[in-house]
Amino acid sequence: MSQPPLIGISTYQQEASWGVWNLPAALVPAGYPRLVQRSGGLAALLPPGDPATAATVVGRLDGLVIAGGADVAPARYGAQPHPRTGPPSLDRDAWELALIEAALAGGVPMLGICRGLQLLNVALGGTLVQHLDGHAGPPGVFEQHDIKPCPGTLLAGALPEPVSVPTYHHQSVDRLGSGLLASAYAEDGTIEALELPDARGFTLAVQWHPEAGDDTRVMDALVAAARGTSPGE
Repeated sequence: MSQPPLIGISTYQQEASWGVWNLPAALVPAGYPRLVQRSGGLAALLPPGDPATAATVVGRLDGLVIAGGADVAPARYGAQPHPRTGPPSLDRDAWELALIEAALAGGVPMLGICRGLQLLNVALGGTLVQHLDGHAGPPGVFEQHDIKPCPGTLLAGALPEPVSVPTYHHQSVDRLGSGLLASAYAEDGTIEALELPDARGFTLAVQWHPEAGDDTRVMDALVAAARGTSPGE
């Protein structure tokens, strides 16, 4: 039996408390590695590092997940901050953009989640809507809404029917980045998935949070691509 594919998951660094400690920590919600594991992959957490090392890191992975988190710095896409835009995480922006560029250059299968979708769009020259309502619950609470995949897309191959998804975001895609295809929409017209048809490897990003739900199919597709098979094989 072949080894399970190694899937790297980006993390963020901030102060955290556990036991008697209050220290800087590399964090990501446990739902991300659990989702990778449920889909048959091995999860490796990637703390923010020197962007110059990103290609070396990605070269040791079979697949990459760019996780959700803070708003992307508006300067990255030539915009001034909106009053509702949160404080940027400049080190994380630089690190994850370097990871994305390395995955695209190396043909490493990649899945962006929430912020990961937005950062993929920015990496390819796109812009963001800095604030919209109706896609998050109260602070720290996921909302549910329906998304509709576009037939014939990579996403539809994994998720062919409209579904209700866990969502928590207040930014979204505005102008599409070069080569990107919108492959799902919410009922209000918000782009809910992006893919890169001409990429060397599987490249998909979703605006919702599959790690907060029970549907593993999007991650199944990434893990299958990392394994070099089709989902379910």
